[in-house]
Amino acid sequence: MSVELTLEQLRSLLKELCHLPHETEWVEFKHNADVVKIGEYISALANSAALIGKQSAYLVYGVDDVTHDVVGTTFKPSSQHYKQQEIESWLLQKITPKIHFCFYEFTAGDDETPVVILEIQAAIYTPVQFEGVEFIRVGSYKKKLKAFSEKERELWRVFDKTPFEKQLATENSSGDDVLQLLDYPSYFDLIGIPLPENRSGILVALEADNIIEHTDSGLWNITNLGAILFARKLNSFQHLSRKSVRLILYRGNSRIETIRELEGNKGYAVGFEGLIDYLKTLLPSNEEIGRAFRKEVPMYPELAIRELVANAIIHQDFSISGTGPMIEVFDSRMEITNPGVSLVATDRFLDSPPQSRNEALASFMRRINICEERGTGIDKVVFQTELYQLPAPIFEITENHTRAVLFSHKIFSEMDKEERIRACYLHSCLRHVNREHTNNSSLRERFGIEKKNQAQVSRVLKDTVGGGFIRPYDPDAGTKAMRYVPCWA
Repeated sequence: MSVELTLEQLRSLLKELCHLPHETEWVEFKHNADVVKIGEYISALANSAALIGKQSAYLVYGVDDVTHDVVGTTFKPSSQHYKQQEIESWLLQKITPKIHFCFYEFTAGDDETPVVILEIQAAIYTPVQFEGVEFIRVGSYKKKLKAFSEKERELWRVFDKTPFEKQLATENSSGDDVLQLLDYPSYFDLIGIPLPENRSGILVALEADNIIEHTDSGLWNITNLGAILFARKLNSFQHLSRKSVRLILYRGNSRIETIRELEGNKGYAVGFEGLIDYLKTLLPSNEEIGRAFRKEVPMYPELAIRELVANAIIHQDFSISGTGPMIEVFDSRMEITNPGVSLVATDRFLDSPPQSRNEALASFMRRINICEERGTGIDKVVFQTELYQLPAPIFEITENHTRAVLFSHKIFSEMDKEERIRACYLHSCLRHVNREHTNNSSLRERFGIEKKNQAQVSRVLKDTVGGGFIRPYDPDAGTKAMRYVPCWA
C-alpha cells in the first residue's frame, strides 16, 4: 500500500494503468459507479491482488474499459451517500476484515477531466468479504469465490506463506523518499553501528535487515517491518496509521471522563522509549516508609510496564484493521490491550513457550533490547508485582483483543477472595517455573504477612486448591510440610 499520493503521482498512476493492454485481475475500469456493487469489487480486487502478489488493486472511474481512454466521471465519492450514510462509512461497515481503501478524486490533465481512483489494499490473512460473501476476479469478471475452489485453495496458500512483516508498505520509492519516510539515524543508533557516510551505504544496510528491498527498476520498496519499526510518521503509511499506540488517561476508575489522550505517530522502535518515559510521568507514586526516611516509589514497576507494552506491540494481530495497541490509565489500575486473541491460554502465560504471529518483528525488538530474548516476560511481570506487593495482574481475552491489567497497591486485608486466589495461583506458577514449590511461608512473604497470621494464608491456599487452580505436591504430607504446585504441573 502506498503513502498518500500527490496529484502528480495520481496522474502518473492513471497513465500507467491506462497503458495496460486490457483489464486485469487487479485493475478494473468504469465510466460511472454502481454504488451497490462497489463493495463486491473491493472484495474481488483485494482477494485477486493477494493471489497474484500485488500489494494494491485499483478501481478506476472515468476510463473506458475497452479503449482505456479517459472519458471522465460524474461519480463523486466525497459527496455520495447510500442508505443515508456516507459511502465510505457504509462500505467500512460491510467489508470484513477491515482493509485499507481510499478514494482519490482528481482531474486527469489540463482539460480538467474528473477521474476517481479507488486504491484497495490486498487481502492479508483471510479473504475479504462484502456482506458476508467473498468475491474474486476471473480474468476481467467478478465472481463469487466459493464457485472457484482451486482459486480459494491457492489464496489460502498465499496467506499461509506471506507474513505481515514481509509485505510492502510502499512500492517503487526513490532512495530520497525512503530516507524521508524512515528514521534511519535511529536504526543505526539502536543496533549500535556507525551511520554510513553516504546514502548508498545507508540503503544497503537497511536492505540487509529487510527494512527495505531493491526493485528491478532500481527503486526501493519499504517493507511493513521497516515502516512499523522506523516510520518517522506512521500516518505517512495509510494502512498503518491506526496501528500507532494510543495512551489514554482517565479521571477516576471509569471511562466517562478523559483527562488526556495521546496517539503516538512514530514507528515502534523509534518511539518506544519516549512512550515509556511519557507514561511514567502520568503515573502517580506511592509513599514507601523506610526505617529512617520516606521515599516515593512508582505505582507500577517500570519493568512490568515495559514488558506488557512490548508484548502488546509484538503479539498484536495486524490483520485486524482500524485498531492498535492501547494503554489506559485509571486511578487504581492500568489496562494494556492489543488487537488479536492470544495464541496461548491466559492461565498458561507463565510456563508456555512463546508463540508470536510476528516473528520478524519480535526478533528485531529483542535485538534492540526492547523485549525479552526468551519467553514472554510475563514471569518478570508477576515477579515485579509480588516484589511491589501489588494485587496479581489479570490477563484476559475478549472477542478480538487480549488485555493485561495491572492494579495499584492494596494490603492483604483490602483484597477480595478472587484477588487472593489469583495471586496465589500466579505465585505458584512463578515458583514452579523456577523449580520451586509453593508453601505457607512463601505465600506469606508474597503477601507481606507475619508468621503469627499464617492461618490467613492457609485459608487462601485452601480456597485456591478448592478452585482447582493449584494442588498439593504430595497429598500425604503433613500440614507443616505441605507444598503446592499449579493444577497443570
